[in-house]
Amino acid sequence: MAKKSKEPQDPSKGGKRPGPRGWSNPGGGMSTYIQAADEWRGTTVQVCGMWPFSAGTGSPMVGVPIGRNILSGATMCCDPISWFMRAKLISNPSMFVLGKPGLGKSTITRRMALGLAGYGIQPLVLGDLKPDYKDLITSLGGQVIELGRGRGHLNVLDPGESRSAALRLTGSARQAIQADAHGRRQTMVSALISIMRSQPPTDREETILDEALKVLDERHESTPVLRDLLQVIQEAPDRVRDVALDRGSLDRYRQITEGLEASLIGLVGGGRLGEIFSEQTDNPMKMDRPVVFDVSNIDDSETNLQAAVLLACWSYGFGAVAVAQALAEAGLEPQRHYFVILDELWRVLRAGRGLVDRVDALTRLNRQRGVGMAMISHTMSDLLALEHSEDRMKAKGFVERSGMVVLGGLPRAEMANLTQVVPLSGEEQNMLIGWQDPPAWDPATGEEAAPPGRGNFLIKVGGRPGIPVHVGLTEVEREINDTNKLWKTGTDGRPLKVELKDDGTEEVVAEYSFDDPTALPPPDPTTRVAAKIGVDE
Repeated sequence: MAKKSKEPQDPSKGGKRPGPRGWSNPGGGMSTYIQAADEWRGTTVQVCGMWPFSAGTGSPMVGVPIGRNILSGATMCCDPISWFMRAKLISNPSMFVLGKPGLGKSTITRRMALGLAGYGIQPLVLGDLKPDYKDLITSLGGQVIELGRGRGHLNVLDPGESRSAALRLTGSARQAIQADAHGRRQTMVSALISIMRSQPPTDREETILDEALKVLDERHESTPVLRDLLQVIQEAPDRVRDVALDRGSLDRYRQITEGLEASLIGLVGGGRLGEIFSEQTDNPMKMDRPVVFDVSNIDDSETNLQAAVLLACWSYGFGAVAVAQALAEAGLEPQRHYFVILDELWRVLRAGRGLVDRVDALTRLNRQRGVGMAMISHTMSDLLALEHSEDRMKAKGFVERSGMVVLGGLPRAEMANLTQVVPLSGEEQNMLIGWQDPPAWDPATGEEAAPPGRGNFLIKVGGRPGIPVHVGLTEVEREINDTNKLWKTGTDGRPLKVELKDDGTEEVVAEYSFDDPTALPPPDPTTRVAAKIGVDE
């Protein structure tokens, strides 16, 4: 008896339906792998006819184009001023940038500064230590102010445009601008003394400085310097003696002011902080263009001098911004908006006790003033490594008050401190930890590849999920974003021109010659070179 051949059964009979991967019976063609559907991006005008099969990207498109969302590939736009003014995503126009060195903190800040300059907002870099921003500001046609030993002076008693602005203002506006200038000068002198002593001046010394500055303003029609302030204290006018509580004894007054005089003499005579603050300002700040204070000539070993110069630049810059905005509110000058960049914040905070209060007083600009701000440091540990607990709590407040926090690659040990201020999920923490890994070694080229976290950042606003983004640079930006120029030399010591490729690696494109006049320093105008034509002199 012949067997009947088994014919394939129709699985759809009996109301059966295929599973998500197809029919599971033999010959049903079930797939073990489902390929992801292709994704296409377009504007709302282009894809409107495909509704309801389109969805938003989830990445904000308001502000300066930063790069691509790492997860979706969508364009990411971000800057603190646009997110505050236009998108209403943050409560104040400020941001704090944290990340290990070499991963692009300055790069993302430069990108925002460049984009905001296109919107008509002036970047102000109040202290550039490497320098990271000098080439950018020069390319934008801005002002470069050099400070350092023998390279320029910044008078901390210079009210800037406050004096001329006060003459143009009336009533309460004039009184406000004068009081602001007086307060900033007193704060700056006290801060310099704090750095000299590694502790703040006493309450009595603060009162003496306050009254001495008032006497100095009445006596001097021109701009005074620290030497003039020292002279007022040494002359012991009655008003200063009254607040010093010398009880009518000049000898007692000398004892009370001896420490204050010694500190001021150290600032005037050269001391640890040099002569930078002892003379009139060489290059006054101009508020109608981008500005950078280039302090890269100060050696990293002179930590106190670096902190003092950075703090002086911040005070001078914020004072100039306050004057410009006061004149604009009175209708005497056009309204201008500024993007202020404060890099290497930790250097100032570590210079002495009480400097957190000084920085806080200098940087508390009203958000109605039209000023955005970016503070940059390496890790939360830098802010929390202060000696006194009250200073550590105030330093944490800089991050807590920021409208947005931009995070680069950070070590695992940093997460405990960071999550106290910025809420991070486990996935976000692992992402930041992975970005700080060292670069891999390429055995084919014998060189290191680009670090995995270079250019990657997590944008955090409050408790919302962070947006991971990779910063993409244009060719022009690659030329001005090289912060390691002094390291680019050949085997014979010749300087090399190096460009970054799309994958983040470096490529040598040219070699300069020692005979190239453009590679030589400018001639000293105080010397004369005699040309020899055929014969010896």
